[in-house]
Amino acid sequence: MSSEQPARKRDGAATREAILASAVTEFTEHGYARAGVRQIAERAGVTAMMINRYFGSKERLFAEVVDRVFAPPTIVGDRLPGLADSVARTLAERTAPDAEQLDPFLLLLRSAADPEAADIVRRGIETHVGARLAGLLEGSETDVRAQLGLALLAGTWLLRSIIGTTALATADNDRLTGLIADMLRPVTEETGIAHRSVGGPDDTGA
Repeated sequence: MSSEQPARKRDGAATREAILASAVTEFTEHGYARAGVRQIAERAGVTAMMINRYFGSKERLFAEVVDRVFAPPTIVGDRLPGLADSVARTLAERTAPDAEQLDPFLLLLRSAADPEAADIVRRGIETHVGARLAGLLEGSETDVRAQLGLALLAGTWLLRSIIGTTALATADNDRLTGLIADMLRPVTEETGIAHRSVGGPDDTGA
């Protein structure tokens, strides 16, 4: 009887997951343009040909990474009422100096300069966090209001966590929560205030 062990059957799902997990790390650390397929393969313990086999191209792999990173709630959850306060509190805590870095924002920042990657990131934002926030809003222009809210969140994260501007980096979380919530309310809540024309504060132009 032969003492040789039968070859272990390759687990396709596990291989695919290993590649995807490796790609999340590589794209987040280096951005789309600088991340290499060979480096992703080495980190996953496979060959570059395996990446092409499972994902077809670097672009398609990046698209799946964006979906993986943006799909789970990080700042925008599903808490109603008190949406502005909930989002503001989470943002303040997740951008504090001792907090873990937020992968979706890092992926956005390091890949946005590449037009091909920026288009994929845009679709990821609109499909996941943008749609999630818009779905929590009532009234009109929910997509516009949601994306204005996201602009505030992203700008706060950039200045506080990446650039580290002194006032934001050292701000008390409770105080920062209150300020962010006050800024978010005009776009997250229906105020009942009628739209005014661009030409003046009211319809008369006075």
